[in-house]
Amino acid sequence: MAILEKHKHLEKNATLLLVASLLVVTIGGIVEIAPLFYLQNTIEKVDGVRPYTPLELTGRDIYIREGCYVCHSQMIRPMRDEVERYGHYSLAAESMYDHPFQWGSKRTGPDLARVGGRYSDEWHVAHLTDPQSVVPESVMPKYGFLTDRMIEPEHIVARLETDALVGVPYTSEMIEAAKEDFKAQASPDADTEGLLARYPKANVANFDAQPGISEMDALVAYLQVLGTMVDFSTFEPDPER
Repeated sequence: MAILEKHKHLEKNATLLLVASLLVVTIGGIVEIAPLFYLQNTIEKVDGVRPYTPLELTGRDIYIREGCYVCHSQMIRPMRDEVERYGHYSLAAESMYDHPFQWGSKRTGPDLARVGGRYSDEWHVAHLTDPQSVVPESVMPKYGFLTDRMIEPEHIVARLETDALVGVPYTSEMIEAAKEDFKAQASPDADTEGLLARYPKANVANFDAQPGISEMDALVAYLQVLGTMVDFSTFEPDPER
């Protein structure tokens, strides 16, 4: 009862309530923020995570332009139902080169954090062209027009330079070879040795099975890399994190 009486006095005294509230917020803020000043990086480094290839980066821009993020998050929570359906929970390091990252809570469709490699290129093209032919109950719009939109890497050098300004580790070599790497990834017969040296495990394919490089090629290249950079069969989280 004595505690309740004191609490009632605190609630009735506006000045005292304000001071107490500020004190609580200050203590909470110090507890949450102060440890960050002693960490060199708040993101645990994970082997395998690399910047996107020029073609994947272009596909990501198309993904955002077409509003795919509105219905598909790329964030798997560390809960049993999430992990059993989608795979290992999402790591901050997997999105460390995303500007902006695609974490979120909206899921009209499934989460795409681990969609890379789960389906063939042909499946993705068919699904994007006519979603209902693959998933009859889908409410997803048709994106078949992407196959008819041919693209050239005229702006890709500037695109990589811009990301490099905000911390993405694109080297001068990567930037100089951006146009060649853009074309090589969608051309299986091209010399891809340099591309694979700069971007390990990059998928090389004629993604839409059509002549030339289309927006469909770029988008499928992006979808096929999602969740594939980290080898979760050997990954062990840092116990100090």
